[in-house]
Amino acid sequence: MTVNLLLWLAGVALIVVGYLQARAPYQRYRALQATEENVRRYEDWRGGRRTAAGGRDRSVTGADVMRQELRDRARRWAFVAVAGVVLVFLGFAIR
Repeated sequence: MTVNLLLWLAGVALIVVGYLQARAPYQRYRALQATEENVRRYEDWRGGRRTAAGGRDRSVTGADVMRQELRDRARRWAFVAVAGVVLVFLGFAIR
């Protein structure tokens, strides 16, 4: 009985911590994606250098690096939350 309670508590703690830590980077990542999409639509409308006719600039920007870092951070904490779910299920399986 004690082992499954410990697994449940540890699992719930991991779920909560993983969710809280993954939420902020994921929201910032989505905001950066939305900004990039707006820039792309504006450049397409304007006929700027980033359109298909003007040749899309494929150099890596600081925003690209930040998006990758935020995505990785959110993914790491999501895995922590998934590990918490696994612990909760193990708690039920041991019961």
